[in-house]
Amino acid sequence: MRIAIGGLHTECSTYNPLLQQVGDFHLSQGSEVLPALAVDMPDDVASIGLSYANSVPGGPLTAQTYAQFKDKFLAQLRDTMPLDGVYLSMHGAVHVVGLEDAEGDWLSAVRDVIGTDVPLAVSYDLHGNVTQQIIDQIDIFAGYRTAPHIDVRETRQRALGMLVDHLRGGQKPVVAWAKVPVLMPGERSSTEDEPAKGLYAALPIEDSQSGVLDANLMVGYVWADTPRGTACAVVTGVDTRAALDSASRLAQAYWDARADFAFGVETKPLDDCLDDIAKLQSSPVILADSGDNPTGGGVGDRADVLDALLKRGARDALIGGLADAPAANAACAAGVGAQVELTIGATLGLGGPVVTATCNVVCVLGTIAGRNAEVLVETAGIRIILTARRRPFHNLDDFRKFGIEPAEQRLIVVKSGYLSPDLAPLANPALMALTDGAVNQDIPQLENKNRVQPMYPFQTDFTWTPTPELSARARNSGL
Repeated sequence: MRIAIGGLHTECSTYNPLLQQVGDFHLSQGSEVLPALAVDMPDDVASIGLSYANSVPGGPLTAQTYAQFKDKFLAQLRDTMPLDGVYLSMHGAVHVVGLEDAEGDWLSAVRDVIGTDVPLAVSYDLHGNVTQQIIDQIDIFAGYRTAPHIDVRETRQRALGMLVDHLRGGQKPVVAWAKVPVLMPGERSSTEDEPAKGLYAALPIEDSQSGVLDANLMVGYVWADTPRGTACAVVTGVDTRAALDSASRLAQAYWDARADFAFGVETKPLDDCLDDIAKLQSSPVILADSGDNPTGGGVGDRADVLDALLKRGARDALIGGLADAPAANAACAAGVGAQVELTIGATLGLGGPVVTATCNVVCVLGTIAGRNAEVLVETAGIRIILTARRRPFHNLDDFRKFGIEPAEQRLIVVKSGYLSPDLAPLANPALMALTDGAVNQDIPQLENKNRVQPMYPFQTDFTWTPTPELSARARNSGL
């Protein structure tokens, strides 16, 4: 049994002006793909790694970048034929300049190569957008069921397991889906908080229904102003009626809960958060700079929080991760122990305050030549980790490598929405600041030229009922 594996995985905010290029991605190829996806392949299956490209979320991909990845993948796919099956790890929120439905285009091209008889399985981030074009190309769908995402490997394994079961003689799978005209940010739909917690807890119950294999709720991706943005239910089954009914139930439940989605932590404008922090005696307080979160598609270079802290004369704060290559490289060149005048913030195109400060260089990691300089500097009692490349600071080891123990800090500022599983248990308490940026949490105020209307919460006064649909392959299956 021969199964080809690969995929394309990133998240693209159309409000982020920084276009993603080939160099922004990590590309795994051939024998690297299986370890990169961390899935287990049964002994009787030969896995053929094609290519898997993934990046820190950001702005849209250039057309040239997308074409390069797609052309390489398709050439590899043609070279591996014939195949028994294909499994792809996708995201669902890829946006390409000049192309409306990147994943639909990718999967359609794959289907053209493998033909109608080879089953195609995909796994998706629950923050991906789904379209009829995508659904029409696939036989198996599995989405994450947790946000923060702690079931990435398990989701991939679910999709791969359904594919292998089918190839071993199991019933032919079909896919049904139902769009839900709701778009929530991940910070209002964490599966650790209600109502998402209860909605996602119900998915295994749907899985147990006769004729259903795998039930999914997709939150969608809100920071792309695109017609394909939507929440939806997607169900893989072996009976079309059961799959359609399950998709309808899940979609209706999501719609019914639309007004109940809320932030899971105390969330306020930045100044209000800083007022509260000044009164707190507990530690470590962790403040999320939500509008500039790179893992949501933010730029990562805004100095709003740094500027506000300095103007208040605040001290004993640590800012974990501010992307500014000129400042990071200047501090790196100066070296540990040096004092250097730095201009920090707004280097990547979206604006925000610019801070000029005399900084002491405390720790240097990486090099200028490698474009990977990461530097810990201190000014006026505030420590800042500057990075030459955009990246999140979500793990304890991100801080420990600078000699910083997060549990011992008074205030940690991270560019994040909901906190990562590593940081959340540490927060005492966690606060989220409603800051400006490419992933601004004030959803109704986002530029909204291209989304399908009506769409909650951009519009609120409308009614809706589910209209589940089958994939073209399911319609033709006769099941």
